[in-house]
Amino acid sequence: MTRTVARTIVDALTELGVRQVFGVVGDALNPLTDAIRLTEDIEWVGCRHEEAAAFAASAQSQLSGTIGVCMGTVGPGSVHLLNGLYDAAKSRTPVLAVAGQVAVADMGSDAFQEVDNDALFSDVAVFRATLTSPDQLPQLLETAVRSALGRRGVAVLTVPADLGDRKLGTDRRARCPLSTAVTRPEEAAVRKAADLLERAERVTLLVGRGAREAREDVRELADRLAAPMVLTLKAKEGFEGDDNPFQVGQTGLIGNPAAASAMESADTLLLLGTDFPYRDWYPEGRTVVQVDTEPAHIGRRVPVEAGLVGDVGVTVRDLLACLGAGEGRDRTHLDRARKHFASWRLSQARTADPAHDEHPVGRMRAALDNPTHGIRPEALAAAVDRTASDDAVFTSDTGMATVWLSRFVEMRGERRLIGSYNLGSMANAMPQALGAQCLDRQRQVVAFCGDGGLSMLLGDLMTLRTAELPVKLIVFDNRRLGMVKLEQEQTGLPEFGTELDNPDFAAVATALGITGIRVTDPDALEESVRRAFGTPGPVLLDVLTNPDEIAVPAKPTAAQGWGFVVAKAKEITRQK
Repeated sequence: MTRTVARTIVDALTELGVRQVFGVVGDALNPLTDAIRLTEDIEWVGCRHEEAAAFAASAQSQLSGTIGVCMGTVGPGSVHLLNGLYDAAKSRTPVLAVAGQVAVADMGSDAFQEVDNDALFSDVAVFRATLTSPDQLPQLLETAVRSALGRRGVAVLTVPADLGDRKLGTDRRARCPLSTAVTRPEEAAVRKAADLLERAERVTLLVGRGAREAREDVRELADRLAAPMVLTLKAKEGFEGDDNPFQVGQTGLIGNPAAASAMESADTLLLLGTDFPYRDWYPEGRTVVQVDTEPAHIGRRVPVEAGLVGDVGVTVRDLLACLGAGEGRDRTHLDRARKHFASWRLSQARTADPAHDEHPVGRMRAALDNPTHGIRPEALAAAVDRTASDDAVFTSDTGMATVWLSRFVEMRGERRLIGSYNLGSMANAMPQALGAQCLDRQRQVVAFCGDGGLSMLLGDLMTLRTAELPVKLIVFDNRRLGMVKLEQEQTGLPEFGTELDNPDFAAVATALGITGIRVTDPDALEESVRRAFGTPGPVLLDVLTNPDEIAVPAKPTAAQGWGFVVAKAKEITRQK
């Protein structure tokens, strides 16, 4: 028996193992959502905003390694998907977006709500096409899915309003099998890279998420080279923890001085599975060896002496086969970096102590940066780290929430981490947590939300409530766009336009049927965090944190310090 366009698409998603589809119903999507209604294996998750739907689908893809699916209906509904889809594209994770369109006969007539989806998604999608006849299925759907999976990106299939209920001329089901390719570099390139590493006196590894599946091989290489291991933020997941005696944390604006020093003091850098984009944080004049699956990534951030195009695991094993045993190699560089890192972590632990401001040094510091005795965000992040389970999924909003997660939450055990770490969008943490929790309602999911990010897509708190998703939302409520404030002040500009007139977010959550807890007293922080995690169902923990907290960058400069002095002087003058 032949099937409709909608049934063909939904059956294909079922066979792909898709368990949820995120979107907002209406118009051209009605036949598709009705087909989902009649399908036991797929759940329709109705969001309040399509941007949240796209973020949720992207999070599912990143966690599962398979395709995530979202839908947006005609015109504005599809436009709203765009930001979340850009995040998926920049994260290089496969997502299928099914977009609605006006009827075929009306296309090109500037009909009500008509948008040229193929043009709209031209920059974000690795594949985009508009269905104009049922006979284009199932081939067009198969191409869309294979493009998304094979190229690790976004595919957009547009379905006009009058085609969803139309029957196909064939009863063939869509088939989308796709094996994963494993690439390895040429032997000559491996030998050249091994020779550079063998002759180097001080090697530092910069490890990215692309190395996650080769954890043990990378650790063996670090040991062989006596090399400290600097992690990108996305590599915290898989390489962080006390069981890795080589890692020294992150570099960059959110990083630490030990990692920055390990990069600066090296004579040779080995980049493994990372496209770390911040060029200012690469030291100049070093020998660089880079391993990446994408040829276009080789050398685009920093000049390289040897570029190896291949999967990290197989490439590292090839390098190990060419390197000596490492016996007698000087380990001073590694030991110095690890000692520096341990010292920095100790100082951070003191800052994260809830009683920090009660100690003599803390009182002196508080007089300058926390005169109202707000809760230190460091203390909040550290309390969550102590309380959350070792297999929790963490998401974080772009900005200061990510800084505190980076520095105080350890990705030990089976913890996972997702954020908008390539696009840098606001408002991603809560909808990504929504998608993550839908995958496994028993697994702990924790969202580090900035107050600015949370309020931007606040409506989808109702989706958490409706879907009964037990996400724990940790709100760093500093009444500021904190990262923007930092950017302004370090260049000598007074804070402007960053202050937020926030509601009582805990009261808002309570009004929506979600448990809300508000914390204003540092002495109540620890117990409140434990209560949030011990309460069944979704919980919003609204913590009023110090708005003037400063996250000192890994390499503070005199210009930045002077910029803060000038900015603060302007702010004080303005207040008077």
